[in-house]
Amino acid sequence: MMPTIHWPPRFDPGVAPVHVRNSLAIAAPAAAVWTALVRAPDWPKFYSNASNITIEGGANELAGNSRFRWRTFGVDLDTEVVEFVPGERIAWLAHGRGVEAYHAWAIAPTATGCEVLTEETQYGILARLGALVMPGRMHTQHQLWLEGLSRVAVEAG
Repeated sequence: MMPTIHWPPRFDPGVAPVHVRNSLAIAAPAAAVWTALVRAPDWPKFYSNASNITIEGGANELAGNSRFRWRTFGVDLDTEVVEFVPGERIAWLAHGRGVEAYHAWAIAPTATGCEVLTEETQYGILARLGALVMPGRMHTQHQLWLEGLSRVAVEAG
C-alpha cells in the first residue's frame, strides 16, 4: 500500500504554491531505508544537493523535534523535525531566505522491500521563482535523493 503524507493545513498541496511528489520502490527493508534517512550528516554521501548538515547538540541522527541546519538548492535552511514516527514517517519545516518549506517522507513495507514517498510544499518568493525559472528541478533532485537513499539501503540491508 502506498504511504501517505500527513499535511499541516497551511502546507497542504491544494493550497501551497509549490508542490513536488516523488516515490520509489526500494528493494531493501524499510528499517535500512529509515536508518539512512535519519542520518542527515551522511546525506551528502549519496545526495549531492545537500551540504553543511549539522544537527543541534551534535547528534548524528534526526529524532523527534531535532533542529538542524543545512544547505540545499543553494539556500541555507534552519530546519525542525515536526513529525517523527520511527521506521515510518518523518517531516520537517524549513526556513531560509525567500523560502518556507514542509518536506515529508513516508515508508511502507512491501513484499520485496518498501515503498518510499517524499513530498514537499513551499512558500516564498525564491520558491516561486525557482519553480518558474527551473520547472522540474526539485522533482529531479528529489528523485536523485531517493535513488541515492535506495543504493545506501540496499548495500546496508
